Amino acid sequence: MMGIMVSEEARTMTSTRIRGWSDTDPSAPSDPSAPSDLESETHATRAWMTRLVTVGIVLTALNLRPAITSLGALLEEVRDGFGMSGSVAGLLTSVPPLCFAAFGVMAPRLARRFGPGTVVCAGMVAIAAGLAIRPYAGSTAGFLAASALALMGIAVSNVLMPVIVKRWFPDRVGSMTGLYSMALALGTSAAAAVTVPVTDTLGGDWQSGLAVWAGLAAAAVLPWIPLVRARGADSGSAALGRDTGSGAGEPAGPEPDGLRITRSRTAWALAVFFGLQATAAYITMGWMAQIFRDAGVSAGTAGLLLAVTMVMGVPLAFIIPRVATRLSHQGPIVVALGVCGLAGYAGLYFAPAGGAWAWALLLGVSNCAFPLALTLVGMRARTGAGVVKLSAFAQSAGYLLSIPGPLLVGVLYQHSGGWGLPIALMAALMIPQMAAGILAGRDRTVEDEATRGLSREAP
Repeated sequence: MMGIMVSEEARTMTSTRIRGWSDTDPSAPSDPSAPSDLESETHATRAWMTRLVTVGIVLTALNLRPAITSLGALLEEVRDGFGMSGSVAGLLTSVPPLCFAAFGVMAPRLARRFGPGTVVCAGMVAIAAGLAIRPYAGSTAGFLAASALALMGIAVSNVLMPVIVKRWFPDRVGSMTGLYSMALALGTSAAAAVTVPVTDTLGGDWQSGLAVWAGLAAAAVLPWIPLVRARGADSGSAALGRDTGSGAGEPAGPEPDGLRITRSRTAWALAVFFGLQATAAYITMGWMAQIFRDAGVSAGTAGLLLAVTMVMGVPLAFIIPRVATRLSHQGPIVVALGVCGLAGYAGLYFAPAGGAWAWALLLGVSNCAFPLALTLVGMRARTGAGVVKLSAFAQSAGYLLSIPGPLLVGVLYQHSGGWGLPIALMAALMIPQMAAGILAGRDRTVEDEATRGLSREAP
């Protein structure tokens, strides 16, 4: 990212100054390889910026799901407060993927213009503002609009996180993706677990219980501010990454600026896999607590069960990417996660309350298809620009594909009067998810596939 390129540029300037000094000053050190004070300062600055980016990644990841899971824990209260029907509530749970699809596609262009650090910083501001406003919007339309503002910030950050990881930590994609995914899962589960208790502590005011999450988003703005200021101080240089198309530091090698991502079968398979796992995740986050509550589980316990499902991603989101990067084909991981999902849905169908904790655990394992999908984004593209395009395409197309799922679940629930048909739908969608994941897990890159496609078309 820009910090890396700043370091590279500073290193070039440093070596030039050292050569000039040595040529003209007889007191210059005889060993040209000895590090100068300026070089040491440059290395220290680069190390500090790397640590700052790591903190920024973690805090950003913590904020990418509380807007959704905090609402899931209090969905019944929000429905009562605004007089929503089941279909309208289903629409509400479909808003996240809709916003992710609509706004996520904007992320590469915004990153080219402003730099990814600036875009992520603005995204955290949008999340904080949206979460602070929406509980007090006064109407369903206002609630949806404020939610969309927060989700817009989440959308662009979703797309740019794999890009930032790839470019700042090119040799540690698996471990850094795992750290990011683990923080994301922690934020997801924390919002599900503590929203109801916090609401009770605040006197049962669901509006305050939702608004408190704006504070966490505001904290996530802080680590990105030095990166934004550094970019502003050097806006005319290559450190901005304008020549890379991403606003980030770029590994050595040619950039496929003309890459046509839609020519890659792997890109399409990854988009479908991403979309179906997102469908399952947003159905789970939006409706699972309600499934348990309708089965006779208390609101607090239902929120805790949802938290257990989400918290499974904390350890597994760190382990799965590291394992995936060591395999030539990630299909076996896809199948294992899918089988856990099918078992969890079967349990919800036959004994939702009796085995609630087991089903929550199994569905939590299944939901770890998300960190696997993020890891595949970094593995299926060879270059930085390829990662930008693949991330934007897979996430935007995938979230677009996931829009009907939560809405359809709400409609089926309202018109069937129970959870049998919705759960059957969830289980059925797991089969194509596994098939698409197996295809996306093959050892190949989108650049190579797009190049082969162009070669076949050449006269």
